[in-house]
Amino acid sequence: MRLKSVAALIGILLMTVTGLLGGEPNPPKMDLALLKGRFTVCRLAPKAKVPAWALEGGAFVSVTRTRDELSVLCPEGQVPEGVKQEKGWRAFKVAGPLDFSLTGILLSLADPLARAGVSIYAVSTYDTDYVFVKEQKLDQARQALLGAGHRIKEE
Repeated sequence: MRLKSVAALIGILLMTVTGLLGGEPNPPKMDLALLKGRFTVCRLAPKAKVPAWALEGGAFVSVTRTRDELSVLCPEGQVPEGVKQEKGWRAFKVAGPLDFSLTGILLSLADPLARAGVSIYAVSTYDTDYVFVKEQKLDQARQALLGAGHRIKEE
C-alpha cells in the first residue's frame, strides 16, 4: 500500500514540476511538410474589400479581418507593388487533419524555434496548423525542428 502512495506522490510531483516549467513531459512529435515557394503577409485597411489578387490560389492563402486590419497571407508573387507587406516567409505544414482535442501542437513547434532564435507566424485551419519562418532562418528552423524530434519532408 505504501509503495502505491509513493508512486502516486511522485506522479503528482512530476506533473506539478512539468506544469511549473510550462511544458509537457512528452511534447508531440509531428510530421511536417515544407511547402514550395515563398509567402508574404500583407496589411490592408480594416474596411478594404478582399482584393482579387489575394484569392488567386497557390499552396496557401489566408484572409483575416479584424476591427484593426485586413491581413492577407499568400504566395509572394501575386501581391502588387505598393501594398504594405512583409516578404520572404517559408511554410511548414503539420500533417493533418488534427483533432481539436489535441494539445501542445503549436507549442511543440514554437518552443524549439524560439530557443533557436527563429520567430514564427502561425496560422491554424480547420484541419491543421501552419508555421511560417523567414527564409533566411529556414536552415536554422529545420535543424531546431529536427532536433526536437519532428520529421520534415519537402513538398
